[in-house]
Amino acid sequence: MTHLPSSPPTPARLVVHLRSRLGAWPPQGPLTVAGSPARLAPGWDGRVERVLGVAAGAGGAGGAVLSVPPDAADAVRALGEDLHASGYAERLAAALGPPPITFGWGVYRWSVTPTPGEDTGRWLPRSDPRVPLWLQPFNGDVCVVLDAGGRYVAGVGLKRHDEAGWEIAVGTAPEARGRGLARGLVAQAARAVLAAGAVPLYLHDRANLASARTAVAAGFPDRGWRVYAHWAPAA
Repeated sequence: MTHLPSSPPTPARLVVHLRSRLGAWPPQGPLTVAGSPARLAPGWDGRVERVLGVAAGAGGAGGAVLSVPPDAADAVRALGEDLHASGYAERLAAALGPPPITFGWGVYRWSVTPTPGEDTGRWLPRSDPRVPLWLQPFNGDVCVVLDAGGRYVAGVGLKRHDEAGWEIAVGTAPEARGRGLARGLVAQAARAVLAAGAVPLYLHDRANLASARTAVAAGFPDRGWRVYAHWAPAA
C-alpha cells in the first residue's frame, strides 16, 4: 500500500489560484460543480478548457471542484458526485456537448518547500535561438541548461495561469537523461515562482513514473491531489 504524506493546510496563494481558475474553492462536499466563465475564455496557451477539476487530499478525500461552462453546470450536477463512476466520462461529454472531450485525471502537485540547491539553469527569453520549439509557446521566460557548445540539453517552461499559480513543465534531451538535470531545473524554477509571489504547480500523467520521481526529488510530494481535465494519457 502506498502511504501518502498528510496534506498540510492549503497555502493562501493556492486558494486564490484555484478560485480564479475553477470558479470555486474549497469543495463543499465530495463534488462541487462550478459554472465558471473561465471555461469559456482562452487559457495561457490560447486554448479553451471546457472542463477542469481539482481534488484535494489523499485520493480526493478532501473533495473536488469540477469547473464547467455556466450553461452546463446543472446538467453536470445531475450526473452525481463520483467522477470515477462507470460511464461518468461519457455522460459528462454528452452534457458538455460538442466538440467531444476525453475526460481523465492526473497527479496534481504543489510545493512551498522546493529542494534547495545551486541554480544550474540559465533564464532566457523564449525568442532566443537556442530555445527548442517545445518551450517557445510558454508565456514567460524559460530556464535551460546548455552544453559546452551552447546547445540545449534540458529546460523548463512556466505556464502562468494567473498571478497566484504557475505550472512548471520540464524536458531533457535523451542523451542527457539520468544526470539530475530535470530535478535541478524544476527546483530552481519553483524557487523563482515562490520568489515572484506565486505557488509552483507540477502536473503529470499518473503512469509517468519518471516525471513522478523528478517531482519528488525537486520537492513536490504526492499528497494524493488530482487534476481532472480533457486528458491525453502518456503513450
